[in-house]
Amino acid sequence: MSPIPPADKSKTLSWLLRHGAAQEGLDVNPAGWVPVEQVLDYLQMSKTDLLQFVVHNSKKRLQITDSHIRACQGHSTEAMPIDINALEQSWEIFSGDASIWHGTNLEAVENIATDGILPVKRTHVHLAPSKDSLVGKRHNTPVLLEVSSSRVRKMGIQIFQAQNGVVLARTVPAECIVHAHPISRAALKKAEELKRLFRRYR
Repeated sequence: MSPIPPADKSKTLSWLLRHGAAQEGLDVNPAGWVPVEQVLDYLQMSKTDLLQFVVHNSKKRLQITDSHIRACQGHSTEAMPIDINALEQSWEIFSGDASIWHGTNLEAVENIATDGILPVKRTHVHLAPSKDSLVGKRHNTPVLLEVSSSRVRKMGIQIFQAQNGVVLARTVPAECIVHAHPISRAALKKAEELKRLFRRYR
């Protein structure tokens, strides 16, 4: 394999641990852990450099021990041999009653108002523990959906929190979304329409 340019190694590492490790022939256990030595060999880098990637990752997406490394969350269900129960057992139970948040785009809101928030090809829906959180949502997202954590639990869905603070659930029913907050200019122009979509669930 040709050496990976240093600027690309951080993205490659994230992709490898979330989506590509199994297809690249690396060993992945049910909770997403991959042997550090295999990752170092794949990326052709030192353990010191790998630790720097882990420490300086802006959203603390990576978790490392002496012998294994993994992405805290965000694994692909199609490409990675992850056991959802094993993954959930490695996280903490989220017990807070405050609202949790999910960023999305305008095009997806109408479907979400009917079908809820689905994980699509990931193991879980990603949520943020607060409106201004740096983790659990994309930056500059057009719409922030406010989710009632107590309603999610009342529907028999457990909520978890990964080591980097991201809040996770297997799905979020539409009935648990209490408000859509417009953020972008385009979303602000549709504020009333967004409010109407979720008004029935208040």
